[in-house]
Amino acid sequence: MDYQAVIEEVAAFARPFTGQGQVADYIPALERVAADRFGIAVADINGDVYGVGDWETPFSVQSISKTFSLALVMAGSQDGDDIWKRVGREPSGTPFNSLVQLEWEAGIPRNPFINAGALVVTDRLQTLTGDASTTLLHFLREESGNQDLAFDQAVAGSEADHGSRNAALAHFMASFGNLENPVPSVIEHYFWQCSIEMSCRDLATAGGFLARHGLRADGTRLLGAREAKRINAVMLTCGTYDAAGEFAYRVGLPAKSGVGGGIIAVVPGRCTLCVWSPGLDTRGNSVAGAAALDHFTTLTGWSVF
Repeated sequence: MDYQAVIEEVAAFARPFTGQGQVADYIPALERVAADRFGIAVADINGDVYGVGDWETPFSVQSISKTFSLALVMAGSQDGDDIWKRVGREPSGTPFNSLVQLEWEAGIPRNPFINAGALVVTDRLQTLTGDASTTLLHFLREESGNQDLAFDQAVAGSEADHGSRNAALAHFMASFGNLENPVPSVIEHYFWQCSIEMSCRDLATAGGFLARHGLRADGTRLLGAREAKRINAVMLTCGTYDAAGEFAYRVGLPAKSGVGGGIIAVVPGRCTLCVWSPGLDTRGNSVAGAAALDHFTTLTGWSVF
C-alpha cells in the first residue's frame, strides 16, 4: 500500500469540505482556530507515518482523549471489565453533554465517550493512579514519541470557566454514588485531559496499540486482544457522538472524534489514522474529517465490514 499516494488523494478530495461547518464556539479558546485548516496522517502498525497538509500542527484533542483514558483504565484494573459496571456500552442518541438519560438510568452513563461517561472513566483513572491527567499525558508522550506534548492552559481554563454543564453531570452522578473522588477534582482532571495538544502525527502514532491488538509502540502489551477489540467496538458504535450510526455507514471504521476538529480512526491489523479540520457539523464532528475518512475507506476498500 502506497500510503502517501492514498492520503494525498484523500486530502485533495477533502479540501472542498474545509471551511464548512462551525468551530466549537462554546469553548472560547477553540473559537479562534481557523475553520479551513486540514491535516491527515496515517501510521502503519510498524510505526511508519505519512502525512499531508497541517498534519504536524498541534490542536486540542478534546474528546479524543477519552479513548486513551478508557484504555488506561482497562489496562490498570485487575478485571478489565470493572468499568462497565459504572458505565454502559450503548449509543446515546442524545447530545454528548445531555443530562436526560442519567436520571432515567440511575446515574449510569450510556457509554464512556459522552461527557458523563468520560467523567466516570476519569474518576476511575484518578483512583487507580492518583493523577489522572498527568498519567494520560505521560502515556501519550511515550506512545507518540513526542516528549514535548503538553496541556494547553488557555483551553483548560476556558473549559473550566464555561464548564457548568459538566459540573452538573458530575454532581448528578455523585448523587447516585457513581463517583469515587470529589467532584471538583474529577472535573479538573477531565478538563486538563481534554486540553492536551497533539498533531495528526502524534495521535495516529499514539493510537497504534488499537491497530496492533493491544501492543504498545515498544512491543510490550498494554491490553489483551480481547480488550483492544472491545475498545474498537465501542468506538465504532459510540465514538462520534449521536452520529455514530451515520459514521459507521459512511466510513466503516472504529473512530473517536473531538470538538477540536480531530478524528482518530483504526484499521485493525493495518494502521491508525488521524484527520483534523476544525469546522464541525451539528453533531460536533469534523465535516472535512468525516469526508476524508469516507474517501479513504472507499479508495482502499478497508473497513471492519
